Amino acid sequence: MHWRTMLLLWLLLGTTAMAEERYWQLDIKGAIGPGTSDFLVTELQEAQSAQPAFILFTMDTPGGLYSATRDIIQAMLESSVPVVVYVAPGGSRAASAGTYILYASHVAAMAPGTHLGAATPVQIGGPGTSPPQQDKDKKEKEEEEGEAPSPEGGAMERKTLNDAVAYIRSLAQLRGRNAEWAELAVRDAATLTASEALEQNVIELLVADVPALLTALDGREIKVNEHSLTLNTQGLIAEARQPDWRQRFIMIITNPNIAYILMLVGMYGLLLEFYSPGFGVAGVIGAICLLLALLALQMLPVSTAGLALILLGLALMIAEALAPSFGILGGGGLVAFAIGSVLLFDTPDQAFRIAWPFVAAFTLFSLTLIVVVVRLIVKQRRAAPVSGSDSMIGMTGISLTAIDPTGTVLVAGERWQAHSQLPIAQNRTVVVLSVHDLELKVEAAQEEAQ
Repeated sequence: MHWRTMLLLWLLLGTTAMAEERYWQLDIKGAIGPGTSDFLVTELQEAQSAQPAFILFTMDTPGGLYSATRDIIQAMLESSVPVVVYVAPGGSRAASAGTYILYASHVAAMAPGTHLGAATPVQIGGPGTSPPQQDKDKKEKEEEEGEAPSPEGGAMERKTLNDAVAYIRSLAQLRGRNAEWAELAVRDAATLTASEALEQNVIELLVADVPALLTALDGREIKVNEHSLTLNTQGLIAEARQPDWRQRFIMIITNPNIAYILMLVGMYGLLLEFYSPGFGVAGVIGAICLLLALLALQMLPVSTAGLALILLGLALMIAEALAPSFGILGGGGLVAFAIGSVLLFDTPDQAFRIAWPFVAAFTLFSLTLIVVVVRLIVKQRRAAPVSGSDSMIGMTGISLTAIDPTGTVLVAGERWQAHSQLPIAQNRTVVVLSVHDLELKVEAAQEEAQ
């Protein structure tokens, strides 16, 4: 009887363990940048040892950086664990970089009311890549108008475009999806709704929610690294995977608005420290913020011209504060600062641009800070010293002995050795002209001299 009880308990434990088999669920929300890439690549690498049933990406993205996207796709292609990409909930999109990731997945699914496409690569810091036919029309128009065509720019754009086309076609051929439409999505920025994507063999499943997706995936045979695998999704439990503190930190500082704030705080902190040396609080905070900003700028599509205009604007506004020019330098600095802020992250991707309210607010704040605070600092620096040997210049005292040319004086309640070019009698009022080591250079007060 005892062995039967043990067998029953073992079967129950085994059934519970099977029922608690998990799949990993990761959310891709917003623009795809270095933080998102680090998070997804790390999770994909950990999954190779943890071996969940499959990995589910729920996606809603307007696109992202090309380098970050390629890192994610490379990890997906090397994964021995199936990766399912699900564009959801309704109203979501897999635009630009999201289309590439969707094509790289083992199973692509979308919810009703979603769309994908518009995967044309755009150049950072310049105009977007145009299709070859548009380049040809542009050249013909330039020739008709007598202008010299610019073949270099068109060739570079075509080089980038053809590389992206070959990349997405290779993904389509690897997963057995519509390669012709994938090329249209890159060349002509074509888009599809969820139902159209299903009809044109861009995706495999059109489901309303995650439970329906699990039902549709059950028993589905897929190929993972040249090996066939049948998915068994019955009784699977979702394990939500979240980025760690480091990945969250990277996501925060690589937000263009945060990087912009860090850069300005760093510049202002160092500026205040240089003008008014003290305990170093402003300098330390400024240095830390500036280093974080530089780290973020290395990960973002930064326009060199925009950064140069911001620095020029700050320099002109500082010059206005130090040497007033009736607003000429300050106005020019304000315009340069505003234009540079707009161009700092010069990219067609809205997710990597600075919000207009941030630009307006920090432009006015910068002007106020530079004109008001810097003038106060300059005024303070020009004020008479209140401590130290320099503060004694101009003080009056009494000659305790005759000074011819040296003697002793009483200044501020202290005895000092004094030197004078003209003889001064005892008990006369003297004025301190300078301090050298422990000796004062004095002269007789004006009334005494008269």
